[in-house]
Amino acid sequence: MRQMFDGIAGTYDLLNHLLSAGVDILWRRWTVDALDLKAGWWILDLATGTADLGLEAAARDPGVRVVGADLSLPMLRRGNKKQKRKSGQLFLLCGDAQRLPFPDARFHAVTIGFGVRNFSDLTAGLHEILRVLRPGGRLAILEFSRPRAFLLSRAYLFYFRFILPGIGRLVSRNPLAYRYLYESVMRFPEGEAFRTRLTQTGFLEPVERRLTLGIATLYLASKP
Repeated sequence: MRQMFDGIAGTYDLLNHLLSAGVDILWRRWTVDALDLKAGWWILDLATGTADLGLEAAARDPGVRVVGADLSLPMLRRGNKKQKRKSGQLFLLCGDAQRLPFPDARFHAVTIGFGVRNFSDLTAGLHEILRVLRPGGRLAILEFSRPRAFLLSRAYLFYFRFILPGIGRLVSRNPLAYRYLYESVMRFPEGEAFRTRLTQTGFLEPVERRLTLGIATLYLASKP
């Protein structure tokens, strides 16, 4: 898994914006909006990749401090280069979402953008998130999902399964990574199933907001 993401780090941002027609930028803004960040907060952005979501959070208020964690060093290096051109307090480190190097109740909020479906052990990852959140802390997870409208769903799945790997081959020379994207989205327990997982972990009243006709979903919850 780490090797695959290391291999596409150089074209990751370009492909994200290209394949979503730039809508992924709005999705990240809406994710940060939903947290209603306050000055003095510490935010953990897990599976931060090249740090787009972490940078969005850090730019909202100079008093907000964001820690971005990811397993891929090449991704983090790309994020570090972007950080130097932008405002906000963002600290990047290499770390495993399922074994976080932080004390209990450290963060006011945790965000994940398109990374939770990559957890090798989803239950362990969610328990770690709950552990490092402060009481009342907020969780915001942005993830791909499957549209529910029949025709849109068929077109979306065809695109993901057959067109996307070809684009990945041309731009990143790694079609396997974008075949994996399709497979991981199909496996992920989205919607009510994921909200149930959040509740079973111990999060309060998880809700979902389907974005852009259901192509992505924002999940929100809090720690008791």
